Amino acid sequence: MHEIAIVQSVVELVTQRCGGRKVVRVVLEIGKLSTVVPDAVRFAFDVVAQSTAADGARLEIVETPGLARCRACDRRFELDCALGECRCGGTDLEWLAGEELRIREMEVA
Repeated sequence: MHEIAIVQSVVELVTQRCGGRKVVRVVLEIGKLSTVVPDAVRFAFDVVAQSTAADGARLEIVETPGLARCRACDRRFELDCALGECRCGGTDLEWLAGEELRIREMEVA
């Protein structure tokens, strides 16, 4: 479960930047194509944040859709998972969005 390592990095970054104040809320942006499971991140966050400035912070996750371009017909469309197919039958896809994993914002007391 690589989500634990990801959450450890998020908590570390947030606590480094909070200036010693209590972190109240963290908003993460997770793309549908990132292979990161939002429910696993939610579960791990409370555990990893214990005894840090982020202990008790509310975690909000914004899931961004995957967006691809078919190299065969140049059509752009949304992807829900890494393996997709264009309406034309093409599977040679360029991912345009959906791999994001970033801290969008944090709120401190």
